[in-house]
Amino acid sequence: MNNSFNLGFMCGGMSLIGVTLTIKKRLLFMLLFFLTIITALLIRLGWIQIVNGEWYQQQAFEQQNSGIEISAGRGTIFDRNGKELAVSANVETVSINPQEVRRSKKDKEVIAQKLSDILSLKKEDIIKKLDRKSRYERIVRKIDKEVGDKVRKWIKDEQLSGIYVVEDTKRFYPNRNLAAHVIGFTGSDNQGLDGIEATMDKYLKGKPGKILSEVDAGGREISSNEQKHVEPQKGNNVVLTIDETIQYMAEKAMEKAIKDNKVLRGAAAIVMDPKNGDILALTSKPDFDLNAPFAAPSGVDPSAWKGNTKEDIDKLSKTVWRDKAVVDTYEPGSTFKAITSAAGLEEGVITPTSPVTDFTVKVGGWNINCWKPNAHGNETFTEGVYNSCNPVFVRLSQTLGIDRFYNYVRKFGFYDKTMIDLPGEAKSVIHKKPTEVDMAAASFGQRFQISPIQLITAYGAIANGGTLYKPRLVKELTDDNGNIIKTFEPEKVRTVISKQTSDTLRTILEGVVSEGTGGNAYIKGYRVAGKTGTSETLQTKKEGRYIASFMSFAPADNPAICALVILDHPDVYPHTGGMIAAPVAGKLVEDVLNYLEIQRKYTEKDKDALQVDTVVPDVTNKSIEDAKKLLNEKGLTYEIVNKGNTNATVVMEQMPKQDAVVPAKTVVLLYTYKPEKEPTVKMPDILNDTIEEAAETLKEIGLNIKVKGLGKAVKQAVPPGTKVTKGQLVEVEFKQLDTE
Repeated sequence: MNNSFNLGFMCGGMSLIGVTLTIKKRLLFMLLFFLTIITALLIRLGWIQIVNGEWYQQQAFEQQNSGIEISAGRGTIFDRNGKELAVSANVETVSINPQEVRRSKKDKEVIAQKLSDILSLKKEDIIKKLDRKSRYERIVRKIDKEVGDKVRKWIKDEQLSGIYVVEDTKRFYPNRNLAAHVIGFTGSDNQGLDGIEATMDKYLKGKPGKILSEVDAGGREISSNEQKHVEPQKGNNVVLTIDETIQYMAEKAMEKAIKDNKVLRGAAAIVMDPKNGDILALTSKPDFDLNAPFAAPSGVDPSAWKGNTKEDIDKLSKTVWRDKAVVDTYEPGSTFKAITSAAGLEEGVITPTSPVTDFTVKVGGWNINCWKPNAHGNETFTEGVYNSCNPVFVRLSQTLGIDRFYNYVRKFGFYDKTMIDLPGEAKSVIHKKPTEVDMAAASFGQRFQISPIQLITAYGAIANGGTLYKPRLVKELTDDNGNIIKTFEPEKVRTVISKQTSDTLRTILEGVVSEGTGGNAYIKGYRVAGKTGTSETLQTKKEGRYIASFMSFAPADNPAICALVILDHPDVYPHTGGMIAAPVAGKLVEDVLNYLEIQRKYTEKDKDALQVDTVVPDVTNKSIEDAKKLLNEKGLTYEIVNKGNTNATVVMEQMPKQDAVVPAKTVVLLYTYKPEKEPTVKMPDILNDTIEEAAETLKEIGLNIKVKGLGKAVKQAVPPGTKVTKGQLVEVEFKQLDTE
């Protein structure tokens, strides 16, 4: 019995122990469960408070405050001399809080009508915005301050709430289309869309401000609280390397060239400082007014133009927005012969005096001839460059071999983008595995494509002693006090050729202008070096589209500038670079060097053809002797016309008249009587005459000549057979006709 009792007790005890253990396990599980939850909550709380605390504070702040954004003024874009190219003008934005307007119990029809009247907007559009459930709707942006003040007065007079007029900014370009492709433009939200406005947007855009009002849980403004005004922060200013004056010169030169040569597909020009890669001017035509970038381009009916459709944007991108100097590629033609020459001279496989020939070269079944077949024959390498003989460069490339030749193509940067600070830069199109035929054609600039910015960058290395620079367009960033925040230093890419090769090639390229096919770029007093270029791409042979170009730098002994001119599809004949691009480049170079105050150094050749302009003095009513003395002082000559009265001693009339600008040695006719009618002569035909021949012909009949250019007469200001007053100055244009 006792045993039974003990056994039962033991079983009961064990049962109690089991129950106790089960309870403890449950308690422990619950403890662990709640500890886990508490720990997770603590971690989550820490994550919210510490890690994301600032974000949640901001969200709470925005939930409790109704904010109206104030646009930040974009930084100003300056040229290198501090002239404003792009500025931000102060305008106004009108916006509403629809919920607040509806709670004001004012008649929305009346409000919409008044806003419509002041802002010249459709009433229906305003009503739609008043009916929305949002806290913020923009009614209109970028209105004049005078209009904004009218809205402010109306709000005050009617004691309206929920309607706001705040400061805004609008981009303004004081020079309209000047440097359009460099500067670029902005969108409706002041964001940069093209050009420097896009690439430098992060520096220019600034930080917007806000007008903050506390609101309750229903989104209603708490009237007892004052509005908080968070001032916008204006963006940094960008200082470019562009010179506004040189840019203007380049643009006017391209506009005139397009008109004179009936250029169908536009033109491009770049002016660079070869010493550091600074871009002084970069222009592409056609262009557009930066203040109205979405306007209909030339040739499009404005009435059918919207400016915001996909088709419209595509049209703009392919025409006026297209930067031909950076985005386009083309076959460089003979301008590339300078690169082949540099490779040959640097590798020592050719010297300036090496004998060469321009006889036909046969490569891969193709006959390659000089542009002027059998005209030059045996010559030195220097003369081969002067004459731009294709076979000379083919043989030079063959001597170098494919590996060495294309190594220099790579070293001069033609395989890589220049990384200029403009969007959309094109990549060159060069054979990945070139053949002998490819190399032969490439040696004189055919069957591959590069961009204009690549070519002038490469020529910069030839001009500066052998260093390839990245083209620099942005000089520095400044604040509104003129303090420099960041400087963009010139960037050396690599050394391409030696100084000796650079010196030698500069001298040869100077001869191309003074003695060879680039003669129409010749400038008296400035030593210009350069190379002509004419190409016809395979894709457009049926169209008959040629690209005429001229690549130059000056002064040749110490280059201050490189200048490239490209005319795309001139509808004239001849259409060669030497005939139509060279004179444009020459005049541009002359204008820029004059502006930069670089002193002229006249050679003997210059002095022979030099015509220094002078102003004709007034010698009427003076004695013959005094008139002679005064004219001699001005470097002018004279002829006395006395109509048989040899005793006359006073000048009664003169031709040319006083204040006329004429060349030195011009003959001034001195009349000792008052002619009833000024004597006239018939203008002769002097086309194709040399300067000496034309001057002599005109002198014989009593006319004076004003010479423009060198070579043979191609244009006379007065047509043959026209009656001209005796003594008149006649301008005659001369050009070198033996050009590529």
